[in-house]
Amino acid sequence: MFHRVSQSHLHLLLPLPKHRFPFPRNAITITDEPQQQPSLTETDDAAIAKLVLESDPRSLSESLTKPGFQWTPELVNKVLKRLWNHGPKALQFFKHLDRHPTYIHSTSSFHHAIDIAARMRDYNVAWAFLGRMKSLRLGPTPRTFAIIAERYVSGGKAHRAVKVFLSMHEHGLRQDLNSFNTILDVLCKSKRVEMAHNLFKVFRGRFKADTVSYNIIANGYCLIKRTPMALQILKEMVERGINPSMVTYNTLLKGYFRNNQLREAWEFYLEMKKRKCEIDVVTYTTMIHGFGVGGEVKKSRRVFDEMVREGVVPNVASFNALIQVLCKKDSVENAVLVFEEMVRKGGVPNLISYNVVIRGLCHVGDMEKALKFMGRMEKHGLQPSVQTYNVVIRYFCDAGEIEKALEMFGKMGDGSCLPNLDTYNVLISAMFVRKKCEDLVVAGKLLIEMVDRGFLPRKFTFNRVLNGLVLTGNQDFAQEILRMQSKYGRVLRHLKL
Repeated sequence: MFHRVSQSHLHLLLPLPKHRFPFPRNAITITDEPQQQPSLTETDDAAIAKLVLESDPRSLSESLTKPGFQWTPELVNKVLKRLWNHGPKALQFFKHLDRHPTYIHSTSSFHHAIDIAARMRDYNVAWAFLGRMKSLRLGPTPRTFAIIAERYVSGGKAHRAVKVFLSMHEHGLRQDLNSFNTILDVLCKSKRVEMAHNLFKVFRGRFKADTVSYNIIANGYCLIKRTPMALQILKEMVERGINPSMVTYNTLLKGYFRNNQLREAWEFYLEMKKRKCEIDVVTYTTMIHGFGVGGEVKKSRRVFDEMVREGVVPNVASFNALIQVLCKKDSVENAVLVFEEMVRKGGVPNLISYNVVIRGLCHVGDMEKALKFMGRMEKHGLQPSVQTYNVVIRYFCDAGEIEKALEMFGKMGDGSCLPNLDTYNVLISAMFVRKKCEDLVVAGKLLIEMVDRGFLPRKFTFNRVLNGLVLTGNQDFAQEILRMQSKYGRVLRHLKL
């Protein structure tokens, strides 16, 4: 028995047409009417991103090479950023344009493409793009190697990242202090601090390590909560005649807070004042956030007031730190008051400001006010990010308001802010709450769309959707998803359909 559903949900429940693979490119919004493809007569990156997502790859080149349309590096970069969470589609777009009769990609566009390919762990494609840059005499540059190194580290291949740094000269680039600091930073931020420290010891003389080099290593040890080692780095730095900067002191201060050493942090701050350090807005912001997260909300507020008294003008990061503290440790009402105070004093909220408040309002169940804040973003020249949408969608789902969650998801379909893996996972999980047949069909369509856009669901998600469809009598649809599973090399189990 099919249950009554709202009109906003209806387009997701239309019967699947009989077709062979590949699935339609916009499987979630299958309708009986032919879809209007966005026009390329305007430099609208959102419309182009939507076109790329919905076009058959075989006809995409024809759409992208229409006469009279002017491609620019700025437009291409905007489209690649919009398609960031849809890697295969982004690379299809990039490769099709690479065959354009008149347009030639810029260095920055190659960097976006290399980053997307390496993030997908398709390192062969990333290196192929680097080779293409060489053939066009557009690079590579130190930035190219920094991108590849960072993606190797995030993919668990830290040793490969070091090899990339050491091989730069083979591609016509000299390693220098900047590239040395970059590889140290990449390793430290991924918590491969000891590897970075060993590399630092070997090459610090050759590259003449500076304050930035030492700060990077100190910050690395703070990130893994080894503050004593960070202090040792500071001591060694001074012994070598290199003066610590305010970044050094702020790094150590943040390290104490990260390690929940509130007393030590306060004592370090007092020592900074005693040594006549020029306490800056970063120092105060670090203290506001650190004390607040540590549960000392009143002290956090007192530090904020002290900053104002001392003539240090709070920036948006300072307000955001206090807003976040109040949302987590005090009350959302007080956080909203601080937000409004920032606006009243001429401060311009950024995306983080809005996302923190919206998350807080959702957490206390005030969805109406959260949506009003989403609507206010445009006044400050902002658009909701995928994180904004994901928070609202998640809380709608948790509250059982699935239609509202799907309506919010539908707003992402215009290309202005595309869903990511978390969006799909949250919605698919929500489809199992009400145990409705039509909800499981929606889950299946969401699964098809996410795979088509380059996201590989976990084994659990695949099997959960398949089992749900089988149990609700949707064996034909389950068979199609099983064939898709086989096509993408994800044959994880056998079902008796």
